[in-house]
Amino acid sequence: MVDTLGLIIILVVHAANIQDRDGGRRVLTTLGRNCVRLKLIWADGGYRGEFLNWAKQQFNRVVEIVKRSDSHCFKILPKRWIVERTFGWFAKYRRLSKDYETLTNSSEAMIYISMINLMLHRLEPG
Repeated sequence: MVDTLGLIIILVVHAANIQDRDGGRRVLTTLGRNCVRLKLIWADGGYRGEFLNWAKQQFNRVVEIVKRSDSHCFKILPKRWIVERTFGWFAKYRRLSKDYETLTNSSEAMIYISMINLMLHRLEPG
């Protein structure tokens, strides 16, 4: 989960055989009651259905689905580019391009280290 600037709020790495909405439950459960000001979450279509009601009931958070355009041409979609931009930032960290880690905790740590490095470089003066 990233904020509107593309900075990580919370991160959960899981196996590829877990559905998006199940991974979303893990993210919100990990986030728990922290970040109480966070009320609206934008998500893609993989989070439709029961997840929307669950997020509202369990954590009082509204999940809004950002829909794709119906046209078959390239179009920047509002809000979706924020996460894609964050993935682009991580592309320069070669260690994240392959799955070198055997434990999900190690993968999470490497992503957090990459984000810390990115934020520190943005603090450097001109």
